[in-house]
Amino acid sequence: MISRRLFTGLIGSVAMMPGLAFGADMPAPFDNPGAVKIALVRYLSTGDFFQAYLSGVEKQAAAIGVDLRVLDSRQDAALQSDMVDQAIALGVDGIIIQHGLTESMKDAAQRAVDAGIKVVAFDVNVDNAAIPQVEQSDRDLARLALEQALKDNGTSFTAGYVYVPGIAPLDRRDETWQKVKADNPGINQVAEFGTLDNPIANSVANQARSALSANPDITVMFAPYDEFAKGVKIAVDEAEMSGKVSIYSADVSTSDIAAMREDGSAWKATAATNPAVVGEVSVRTLAMLLAGEDPGHNVIVPPTLITQQMLNDLDITNMEDLSAKVPAFAHADVSVPGWMPLPQR
Repeated sequence: MISRRLFTGLIGSVAMMPGLAFGADMPAPFDNPGAVKIALVRYLSTGDFFQAYLSGVEKQAAAIGVDLRVLDSRQDAALQSDMVDQAIALGVDGIIIQHGLTESMKDAAQRAVDAGIKVVAFDVNVDNAAIPQVEQSDRDLARLALEQALKDNGTSFTAGYVYVPGIAPLDRRDETWQKVKADNPGINQVAEFGTLDNPIANSVANQARSALSANPDITVMFAPYDEFAKGVKIAVDEAEMSGKVSIYSADVSTSDIAAMREDGSAWKATAATNPAVVGEVSVRTLAMLLAGEDPGHNVIVPPTLITQQMLNDLDITNMEDLSAKVPAFAHADVSVPGWMPLPQR
């Protein structure tokens, strides 16, 4: 006897072997490999998280034999909306909308639905009951990081906060930050800043320098996106405040792990899902829709707390180590019907 997860994993391995047809074992329209076309329409693409997310999308798309088109708007909201129309014109069967602004993507997503195209949204609220929302459980990401901040620093400290409103995952993480502050009145937030201007880390570093200069009593920085945390760390290091300021974030990459493990690093903890796994889940959710199955409206990928001490104790140096040594990070058993081939591990 073997478990369903092992069985689907074995199917995924066979599916990716050259020259072996797997379409006969899959439901329509996936019983004709290469006939299904999907598009990934991106708003954000800068940074390790988004590179890894794209890698997961590509690998899962290959595992189920679909033709993937990637359209990248590079944080241009109007262009992203136009790219949804481009995908419709290309005749794709399904679209993944990755990040974006509600006001620019709501109507674009509806146009795709009206055209008979199945749509999945990742980390963007398109306010549409017909479109599943793939999420990293952003409130839990923030909660895990902030619980560690409270454990390390107590319930009274002076804080700086990095935030850009209007981005769905950041808005959800902000809800948790506001609740934590309300529950812990000893937290004194004295600075708030943030930008998504490229390069994000360097742009945030410029803001963080000013915040630290004006508020040298800051001891905790909550930067719930790893590019934000990188920027804060640059400023903290330059100000020679790494022994005084502790940084807590969300998301993780190999370069983040290296930064957290530097001697005396101020970056103490992050909460994260594996971005490659989130990319895989996005494709699997869309595939379920195309096969006539219901993945549910809210598709949640659970996060993992990653501390500086954990990385050092387990001698984790990259994302491969993290997946191998922290199994919960390596795979999410989400949107995995029995017929679904998984990427080769």
